[in-house]
Amino acid sequence: MLNSLDAGRRLALRTVLLQFAVSALVGTVFLLKGHLEAVSATAGGFTVALGTALMSVQAFGRLVGGAAAFFRLLLGLLLKWAVVVGGLGLILFKYKLPPLAAVTGLVAAYAVYLMAFRFKG
Repeated sequence: MLNSLDAGRRLALRTVLLQFAVSALVGTVFLLKGHLEAVSATAGGFTVALGTALMSVQAFGRLVGGAAAFFRLLLGLLLKWAVVVGGLGLILFKYKLPPLAAVTGLVAAYAVYLMAFRFKG
């Protein structure tokens, strides 16, 4: 049982680091369009990476029983989506950054999350 918990922690860390890397890469590509687009794309991806990091800390924080682990995972998932939706709201409405770039960064970072479970390696 402890081995699978450690494997989950390693997968979560690898996923978060890849999400940050992909976000920076998408931001670099959007730099060709302008600096606001680059900031928007990078920020969109970073919100997903930050949400995934917070979810991972919540889910893999300490060893608990089955029901408690399930509720910790649910709480982490809610925390993740609160960060993603709140961050996207800040990007689009408060800072008025370009929406297409923000959504592109968000989708690229979330694609890493989906692919991480396909290639556990």
